[in-house]
Amino acid sequence: MIHTTHSLRVRYGETDPMKYVYYGNYAEYLEVARVELFRSIGISYNDIEKKGIWLPVSEYSIKYLKPAFYDEELTIHTYVEKLPGVKIEFRYEIFNAQNVKITDAKTTLFFLDAESGRVIKCPDFLMSFIQQEWKTENEEI
Repeated sequence: MIHTTHSLRVRYGETDPMKYVYYGNYAEYLEVARVELFRSIGISYNDIEKKGIWLPVSEYSIKYLKPAFYDEELTIHTYVEKLPGVKIEFRYEIFNAQNVKITDAKTTLFFLDAESGRVIKCPDFLMSFIQQEWKTENEEI
């Protein structure tokens, strides 16, 4: 398993008139968390794209347990719980400043060769980063 944590503060423009985070903004929060997970294992999302690999989202599910509010600091835990094949699955938990879980979510992305437009297995260069982190994380348990 790979696990990372990323924090962000809710900006005013991300809220509705009640100062609740507008539900559509959670997808962007999850994207930020995914990008930071890749960065934490040693490769940027930009570097993945420069190597001709795109990662479109094919599935997205979310459960809102409690609202998030303007100016609140949120902590997003991001998990990859199994090694990827042609797709990679992420699980997320979002906690508020009081450490109360407010959201559960999942996304599935697939590996797409940018040149051919074909779905491919996780490329070796990326799998090596994932496996190294996987090994490191599981040794710590």
